[in-house]
Amino acid sequence: MNTFSIKITSVQAESIKEILKNKGCTFDSVQYAMWRAKSNDFQVIFYNSGKLLIQGKNIDNILIELNIKSKEPKCETSDLMKDCEIYIGTDESGKGDFFGPLVIAGVQVNSEIKKFFEQLGIKDSKKLDDKKIKQLASQIKNKSVYSVIVINPLKYNELYSKFNNLNKLLAWGHARAIENILEKSPCENALADKFGDETLIKNALMTKGKNINLKQTVRAEADIAVAAASILARAEFVNRIEEMEEKFMLPFSKGVSSKVVEQAKNFVREYSFNCLREVAKMHFKTVNEVKK
Repeated sequence: MNTFSIKITSVQAESIKEILKNKGCTFDSVQYAMWRAKSNDFQVIFYNSGKLLIQGKNIDNILIELNIKSKEPKCETSDLMKDCEIYIGTDESGKGDFFGPLVIAGVQVNSEIKKFFEQLGIKDSKKLDDKKIKQLASQIKNKSVYSVIVINPLKYNELYSKFNNLNKLLAWGHARAIENILEKSPCENALADKFGDETLIKNALMTKGKNINLKQTVRAEADIAVAAASILARAEFVNRIEEMEEKFMLPFSKGVSSKVVEQAKNFVREYSFNCLREVAKMHFKTVNEVKK
């Protein structure tokens, strides 16, 4: 068993707990901890101090599934693409959020665009606030060839029922983003954040993408093209949440938490349980909390 630990907030802990529930983990109590989750392959403990401890056989895969970024990446992903003059980076936003769409974006870069992005201060969207993300997204679009795939909740729920697997749905979105960019500007290389079996994206690619050299690695946001894609995806996700709030005249918080559960209950009271599929991802365990 390998071990990994990180300090997190209670809000982050709630989001991780929800993912673990969706994975079918069992929960119990342990001394000095808020909760412990166990499966056949790993266990996760959230201590009163705010420390999250993960023990398992394959820590990297567990971190990917729980959407946790370790403080120090094992490699500089930019080194993977150092020999590529032109390549595409892809990333997504919204997969861990109960409310709102899933958004996948792709950005094509060359040496000139990479320098421009470096001057702008492009980095992983998780390190930026929403206001900065929106500003940077506009500049990224003005400078590069890009694609943004928005899967609104209604379509998301339909596709999830078809795929019955989030990673397959993600792969479909990443493949569409790559294909869309190749339609506008051909290139031979792409880099994506690794979220599951590497064959998933490759199998989802169509005519133009079948011959692309696709690399996938954990914490790919260290690469500037993937970071730019993460900003476009997050900016669009934030915009769509704001549109939902304006349409339904109710707040929709990001992530998964007790606050999100209460907002979902309020939405059902105001509209209906059937309408919830218009604003939320219905395979989340949060739905069961709302039904109660």
